[in-house]
Amino acid sequence: MTGSSAVAVGVFDGLHLGHRAILERALARAREPAGRCVVVSFDPHPDVVLSRVEFRIPPPLTPIPEKRARLRAMGVDELRIVPFTRELAALSPEAFVEQHLVAPCAPHALVVGNGFALGRGRAGNVERLRAIGATHGFVVDEMPLFEVDGAPVSSTRIRGLLVEGRVREAAVLLGSPYELAGRVMTGEGIGRTLGFPTANIRLHDEKLLPADGIYAARVAIGGASSGPQQGAPLPGAMSIGMRPTFDGRSRTIEVHVIDWSGDLVGRELSVELVDWLRPERRFESPAELVAAMREDVEETRRRLRALAPA
Repeated sequence: MTGSSAVAVGVFDGLHLGHRAILERALARAREPAGRCVVVSFDPHPDVVLSRVEFRIPPPLTPIPEKRARLRAMGVDELRIVPFTRELAALSPEAFVEQHLVAPCAPHALVVGNGFALGRGRAGNVERLRAIGATHGFVVDEMPLFEVDGAPVSSTRIRGLLVEGRVREAAVLLGSPYELAGRVMTGEGIGRTLGFPTANIRLHDEKLLPADGIYAARVAIGGASSGPQQGAPLPGAMSIGMRPTFDGRSRTIEVHVIDWSGDLVGRELSVELVDWLRPERRFESPAELVAAMREDVEETRRRLRALAPA
């Protein structure tokens, strides 16, 4: 019997341009019979479970709560997280499809990326999934690789750019600037004494941090809970790092919101990293640091003006 859902399957870390192409096809397939669009993803990452050596992938580009919110904003009706275990990986493709796709989702269409495979020994390639689909009443769409500058867009490629601080290039592959969101916590007040008060951000979820350094950013200020932002995004100069001038011992995420004054402690901030300015440096005196911060603010203004949408 033909089902009522279009289902996209994958990890979808980053929700980059390649992922968006898959999701747009799934949304289009869902609309054909006025059905639902469901995304089936996995946690933890399959590579963690299947590796034969101790293996820890970097923190995600899009933690599950962020992924869920962004998928909802795209029009996806449901995100189903399947716990990834060795037992799950050992299922035959037929058993996986029946238990985790057909029974809960009743798909009429399955959308996957190029080279996708599931089940024991990755035997469930697209050809086999199409044969299974013929039995259960769904079709399978395989989306081609999405390329930028002659190379496939992938989460691995984006992580490589971010760990080098190349947030502007990463944004091209993501389709939007890389974003960090969290609550402002009480800090040591060093920035305020220097004339550049900074908001110390505690991220809501573990997420990949780009390279230590100073970034031009856009900052959306929310309320004391994760509510709507207050007004348009503001320019900000963001610092990620160890604060070497003050012998810092832990990594901090701080942003100076330009052209804004007031107490941000307890507020929610969402920060888009627009461009890399410079690496983190140790200065010989607070005065040298202040001079550098002043230049960071002016350079942030220049970069954001230059990169503003036409």
